[in-house]
Amino acid sequence: MSKTFWSIQDAKSRFSEVVEAARRRPKIVTKHGKPAVVVVAADEYERLRRLERLEAPSFAEMLLAMPTDGEEFERLDGRFRDFDF
Repeated sequence: MSKTFWSIQDAKSRFSEVVEAARRRPKIVTKHGKPAVVVVAADEYERLRRLERLEAPSFAEMLLAMPTDGEEFERLDGRFRDFDF
């Protein structure tokens, strides 16, 4: 079983091994003991990008989804935030 966490020094000296391991499962590279980056397979990265685009509508899509028939739309009840200027 390959490890999930790699120090940056280990990852640098054994980069080919990190890449091969990341093809099976994402690998976390740490710097000073803290997660710095994640190495993932290219197909997994593309899957995540597609998922992100599916869940996050663009600003244009949000504008186009607004009612255009002159009708009022429901406003959310809530307090305004206080701003310090």
